[in-house]
Amino acid sequence: MRESVIQNQIRVELSKHGLIVFRTNAGEYWQGQRVFSKEYNQPVLINLRKVDGLPKGFSDLLCIGQNRTAFIETKNETGRIRPEQIKFIERMKQLGHAAGIARSVEEAVRIIESGGY
Repeated sequence: MRESVIQNQIRVELSKHGLIVFRTNAGEYWQGQRVFSKEYNQPVLINLRKVDGLPKGFSDLLCIGQNRTAFIETKNETGRIRPEQIKFIERMKQLGHAAGIARSVEEAVRIIESGGY
């Protein structure tokens, strides 16, 4: 199963637990103005500029509720965890937030429950 599908399933389930769940983007990416190209017969980006997102390792999902925050890194069954993702999760736990890696909705629910939510 694709990670994006798992993320969306988790987002739906955690919203039932009273959390607002945001999908985050970490690292660098390109941004520009979207216009239709007659040459390519499809939308393209022009006036590109490189922008920085959140720091490397920042979790895929940021979950916010009344006096509670959780960070969830989503992976599919074969997805590998990078060292900076582990470091970020460990730091969030040190700060008292629920944080972890979820390969399923059930694992995501366990992460937020471990934070006393």
